[in-house]
Amino acid sequence: MPQRPQNTPVCRDCDGFATAAITTGTRHTDGTRATLTVTCPTCKGTGHQVPAAGLAHAGR
Repeated sequence: MPQRPQNTPVCRDCDGFATAAITTGTRHTDGTRATLTVTCPTCKGTGHQVPAAGLAHAGR
């Protein structure tokens, strides 16, 4: 039977879009736009929710 990948929840802060390219408004000498790449600080660019290290599941 084939194995399915784990269902990792999507990051609630970035909705799975962990990286964004933002234009600065300036252009390089060849005419291309200068961009900055920014990653989500919550999931650190993975797009998935990171489990809390200090919490443990208790109960049934």
